[in-house]
Amino acid sequence: MLDTSHEAYPFPVVLVVDDDPIVCDLVSHWLGREHQRVETRESGESALTSLGHVRPDVVILDLSMPGLDGLEVLVRIKSAMPRTPIIILTGTTDIATVVTAMQRGAFDYLAKPVARDNLIETVAKALDHVRRTRRIAELDSGLAAPDELDHLDGIVGRSTPMRAMFRQIERVAASDVTVLVHGESGTGKELVARSLHDRSARHKGPFVALNCAAIPESLQESELFGHEKGAFTGAVGRHSGRFEQANGGTLFLDEIGEIAPSLQAKLLRVFQERRFHRVGGTQEVQVDVRIVAATHRDLFADVALGRFREDLYYRLAVFELEVPPLRDRAGDLPLLVERLTADLAKKHNKPGLELHPDTVELLTRYRWPGNVRELQNALERAVVVASDGLVTPEDLPRRVYAPAGRLDAQLSVAAPGPAVPAAIAPPTDDQPRGAGPTTSTPILPVIELERRAILEALERTGSNVSEASRLLGIPRTTMYRKLKRHDIQA
Repeated sequence: MLDTSHEAYPFPVVLVVDDDPIVCDLVSHWLGREHQRVETRESGESALTSLGHVRPDVVILDLSMPGLDGLEVLVRIKSAMPRTPIIILTGTTDIATVVTAMQRGAFDYLAKPVARDNLIETVAKALDHVRRTRRIAELDSGLAAPDELDHLDGIVGRSTPMRAMFRQIERVAASDVTVLVHGESGTGKELVARSLHDRSARHKGPFVALNCAAIPESLQESELFGHEKGAFTGAVGRHSGRFEQANGGTLFLDEIGEIAPSLQAKLLRVFQERRFHRVGGTQEVQVDVRIVAATHRDLFADVALGRFREDLYYRLAVFELEVPPLRDRAGDLPLLVERLTADLAKKHNKPGLELHPDTVELLTRYRWPGNVRELQNALERAVVVASDGLVTPEDLPRRVYAPAGRLDAQLSVAAPGPAVPAAIAPPTDDQPRGAGPTTSTPILPVIELERRAILEALERTGSNVSEASRLLGIPRTTMYRKLKRHDIQA
């Protein structure tokens, strides 16, 4: 029998236990298209027997089966593999049975007939739960491998600053303390706030975000605390503010440094007591929210200059997180480019889109003053205009591909570097776009360059796929896909 251990098969393993072969075949087909390995068993007894040589990441279990019923199988699997999430399938309308299954450790449940999208989404959540559980254990033991820390809830990076930030998020998320996130514009501060929310006990509650800089000073109080009918001209009814909307969840206040000075004292009281009055109201409103704030400004300096209340600053900065700018984690650029390009190619229906090596070089040389947001926008522009399945340098915004000496003002603050090679300079007026430089050296196709790079990496590492992946700066799963594409046996 095929060995489905993690060492032998790099993709997630899902064990489906259902006495209906049609359900087994359908689920196998759906999840197989999501690059997941599916093992099927048509009885509880055979499922339990297979646990000796099948190590599933997720189990999908029917509750109603002949022989051992689903509840008994659930208990036995949880006893043998307590950290493995089990998704139960049920065709019964008896909610008490479902409740019992959840009390005995089921991760989630799906009603038959199962909808494809619901199944895929639930399995994805279960796999994310597995990754988080393993990562926390690895972080606590100090054994986390670099290639296992390349992303966290959509935040991509494996550099030392990012791994340090991931550890901080993991440790502070479970508490209810107020967190102040520092970082330049475009670094992903809201992603950090969402990660803190998703990993907290409040994850089932609302996540409400407010960009304080985008709200006129005269409307900030109403946006935060709401207003009563007739409180001011145009207040035609009661309005719930962001604090009320976030009750039971997390309120993210982006650019907190832009809060009006006249409002800071009231905000301090709300942070302390979680009670306030709506504008124009007399009834006190009490809420249960966690506060996560963010700023690109130096609030401590603003305190010294009298622009920000000192007591409010210390109330906010119970725990501080720093999101590093992209220029301080240049090693993450290849990974970011790969992930973003794949997502954007899918969004714009351009499967198989590749980046020309010169394009990759330009992307890694540019300083990205706008950080990840600027990188994403530049790549989206390139993906949209790319033709023939290849993103070339001229597909990028001009500020990125302009040769040295003609950089725009936005790049004037960047550290000087070597001139852009002629091979990747933009076309001149007398040279057609895409024509490339005049040279007698033959140009290899990108796919052949990629194949040679993979073979070289495997040779240097003695055919160790994990080491070769690290050498090339790509995740293992991507490496396996490329090996299959090039028909290379590692």
